[in-house]
Amino acid sequence: MTLLIAGIALWWAAHLFKRVAPGLRGQMGTAGKGIAAVLIIGSVVMMVLGYKAADFIPVWQPPSFMTHINNLLMLFAFYLYGVGAAKGTLAAKIRHPQLTAFKTWATAHLLVNGDVASILLFGGLLAWAVVSVILINRSTPWERPATVSVKGDIKALIIGLVLMAIVMAIHVWAGVSPVGG
Repeated sequence: MTLLIAGIALWWAAHLFKRVAPGLRGQMGTAGKGIAAVLIIGSVVMMVLGYKAADFIPVWQPPSFMTHINNLLMLFAFYLYGVGAAKGTLAAKIRHPQLTAFKTWATAHLLVNGDVASILLFGGLLAWAVVSVILINRSTPWERPATVSVKGDIKALIIGLVLMAIVMAIHVWAGVSPVGG
């Protein structure tokens, strides 16, 4: 579990550095973006390896119907993730569509995984997303997108469906059934 926890901590540090130390991050210039990217990739590798190596310690047994709720939430998460970039109508209503998507993803995974490693991973990343939203909201005023459209919603939904299919295929390839069983 040490590698998993270290990966989560590195994810937090790499993502929150510019929020908690903006002056220092600003001094790093564009090199800081490259360093952050390397740290984030490293944190993901650590989390995946740490999660796969962690002993399965059950805390609770999710009911089977949670898989369907998870899949519905995941579809919504993929849609939300793209809605900001595609300028969908929700982009004018939700300040942080990508972080909201991330929180939806983490919550969905907590609903179907009741072991210690999953609670650490998905709970830790959910907490990071909540803290990120709070820090961003405190530091920057929100400017709603001037133009949004239903076309953007449709585009985000199509992209979300394609990405969800790819991610489900990766889950199957990794030996994890995204549809239960």
